[in-house]
Amino acid sequence: MRTRLTDAFDLTHPIVSAPMAFAAHGRLAAAVSHAGGLGLIGGGYGNAEWLDGAFAEAGNARVGCGFITWKMAENAEVLDQVLARNPAALCLSFGDPAPFAPRIAEAGVPLMAQVQTLRDAQRAADCGARVIVAQGSEAGGHGERRGTITLVPEVADWLAGHAPEVLLLAAGGIADGRGLAAALMLGADGVLIGSRLWASEEAQVSEAMTDAAIAATGDQTLRSTVMDAARGLRWPDRYTARVLRNPITDRWHGDPDALRADQAAQADWATGWTEGDPSRANTFVGEATGLIHDRPPVAEIIAAMVRQAEALLRRAPGLD
Repeated sequence: MRTRLTDAFDLTHPIVSAPMAFAAHGRLAAAVSHAGGLGLIGGGYGNAEWLDGAFAEAGNARVGCGFITWKMAENAEVLDQVLARNPAALCLSFGDPAPFAPRIAEAGVPLMAQVQTLRDAQRAADCGARVIVAQGSEAGGHGERRGTITLVPEVADWLAGHAPEVLLLAAGGIADGRGLAAALMLGADGVLIGSRLWASEEAQVSEAMTDAAIAATGDQTLRSTVMDAARGLRWPDRYTARVLRNPITDRWHGDPDALRADQAAQADWATGWTEGDPSRANTFVGEATGLIHDRPPVAEIIAAMVRQAEALLRRAPGLD
């Protein structure tokens, strides 16, 4: 499937893996790149030692990396650490890319900026982003309120009129070839996939949490701040995270401040996270959980997604 994205990054398929904190280690990113897409290591909260291990695990695969921007700003040295590795791309999410865009450009690394609003997309383009990722609220993990199916074409229209050289990826709720085909029809040059690749053989996710996601439907997810309260993280107010409902969200969703004050509950959450227990910690997965029924290797997921999308797009001209 050839698009502007595949041409720009020398890919076989217009698929990029989301830089999911903790789950997107080097093995996952490398598997995506070897399968013809572009894998991104999840730099997440900026742990330097973890990043070194992830890049070592990726080996000689051509991969990129992503950071949670507001958190990385507290320890910007990790940005230089990653840029020194000449990644295929550097993705910034959840914060203003402006303070870091010049450094990324100077390193000759393409900047990807994940955004949740049109205003943020405009800001990212002004900062020199080579790729904008329009993320809908269906996505797992952190995000905002806009839906993918309206946000993507709105950003596509603005880019066409103001920054046509900037590439666009769709993210949020895309887990199979139908989502890939729809994203291309909406004006995107490709997709950024999180939850479907999170539930892969190569992802660094516990079997129990993956099983919980496979058994769930999209109805069983919600956006919350519980998981951030449990970890003592002060995310900006505009962002919440989509996770599976469980006893933790049932107990604390309506009162996250009380959770911040309950050290015993926080310690139990941390133990549950370490053990990969979906009943004691939170399973970060999006509404696409209802489309996930197994945990195959990355190569199988991408191949099936592309086959389905190609079949649908070949039929599209005859729909009228």
